[in-house]
Amino acid sequence: MIARQAIMNGQQAVVAYELFDRSRARSDHTAASDVIVIFSALSHAGTEELMGKTLLFVNCTHESLSGGHLELVNPEKIVLEIAPLGHAAAAEVPARAPVLAGLRERGFHLAFNHTVLESAYAPWLPLADYIKFDLSALAPDQVAVLINYANRHSKAELIAEKIETAQQYDLVSSLGVELFQGYWFARPSLVHAKLLSPAQAHIIELLNLVHRQAATPEIEEVLKKDAGLAFNLLRLINSAGLGLAHEVTSFRQAVMLLGLRKLFRWAALLLTATRHGGTPPVVGHTAVVRGRFMELLALEFLPRGQADEAFIVGMFSMLDQMLEMPLPEALQLLDLPTELVDQVLHRHGALGHLLALTQACESSDDGAFGEAMRHNAQLSSQQINMAHLQALAWADQMTAP
Repeated sequence: MIARQAIMNGQQAVVAYELFDRSRARSDHTAASDVIVIFSALSHAGTEELMGKTLLFVNCTHESLSGGHLELVNPEKIVLEIAPLGHAAAAEVPARAPVLAGLRERGFHLAFNHTVLESAYAPWLPLADYIKFDLSALAPDQVAVLINYANRHSKAELIAEKIETAQQYDLVSSLGVELFQGYWFARPSLVHAKLLSPAQAHIIELLNLVHRQAATPEIEEVLKKDAGLAFNLLRLINSAGLGLAHEVTSFRQAVMLLGLRKLFRWAALLLTATRHGGTPPVVGHTAVVRGRFMELLALEFLPRGQADEAFIVGMFSMLDQMLEMPLPEALQLLDLPTELVDQVLHRHGALGHLLALTQACESSDDGAFGEAMRHNAQLSSQQINMAHLQALAWADQMTAP
C-alpha cells in the first residue's frame, strides 16, 4: 500500500510528500518490493508536487539504494529516507557510508531518523539533510536533548513526526523545529499507484534490443505490442521526477529522450517488479489492435508525428479496462497533453474522430459507423477495411508468444 503524508512548514504550506510501503512490516518483504515502491513513487509524483519547494520523500531499504532505478530520475527533488541498521550498526555503518555519500554527491537529499545521532552512526551524520524525530517513541525530555544535540552537531533540517497534540507541537516548535508531520496537521491519503504488468518475454526482448543498441524503430515495435510496457514507459517519462520540459506523446520520442542506457535500466527495473501474467490477454490484444488500426488510418491523411499519437490515443483509450478504474482518472496518471486527453475522452479533433470510427468498427454498429464516417470523409470504406485487417494481422504477429 502506498500513502502520502504531508510535512508542514509551520501551519502554512505543504512542502513534502512521503510515500511508503506498508508491506515492510511483513516477513516476505524483499528488494523487489522496494523496486515497486520506488517506481510507483517516481511515476506518481505529479508536476504540482515537484514544483517550487516541494520535495518527494521516499522510504528505502539499503538493498534498494544501489539499484539502477535511481539513475532514472532528477535527484534534485528526491529525499531518500534511510533506515537504521539496528544491532548491525557498528559493523555495517562504515561499509554503507560510501553508497550514501555517492547518492548525495549525485544530488539526492538524505533523511535519517533520530538514531543517526548515536555514536555508532557518526560517519552518516555529516550526510544528513534531514533528521526526523518520532514523538511517539521519544519522551519530552529526550526530544529536547536530541534536538539540541542535532542543532549543535549537524547542518540538517529537523522534522518532528507523529505529532498528534497541540502540546507536542508547542514543545518542538519552541525548540526551533520548523517542519512537522502527524495527524494533528493532516492524515495520510492513499495514492492510487496503478502500474500495468507487462509480459516478461516482452521485457526480455526489449532488454536484448537495447543491449545490442538496436535502431529506434525496432525498439518502438516492442513497445507497441505490449500495453503494459507502453503505459509504464510513458507514465514514467512524463512524470515530473524525470524533469522534462514537455510531454512525450509517442514511443519514438520516449526512446530518443530517455536514451538507451536509461531505457535499459527502466526495463530491468520492470523485470524485477513484474509477475507472470499481467494485463488480461483479450484486453491487451484489443488495445494493441486499436492502436495499430488508428495509426494505419492516420497515415492515410496525417503527418507521421500525428500517426504516432494516433497509436497512443487508440491504445490508451482502453486504460479504464486495463487499470480497472474510470478512464479520466487513468489518463491523469500519464500526464499527457490536454488536447490528447480531450480527444480520447470527448472524441474531439482528428484523432478523436478516428477513435470514434475505430470503436464503431469494433462494435459493428452501423449507426455509429455512419455517424463516424461523416467526420472522416477523407477515408474510403476500402481503406478502413484494409487497415482493420492489417491491424488484426499485425497484432497477432506482434503479441504472439
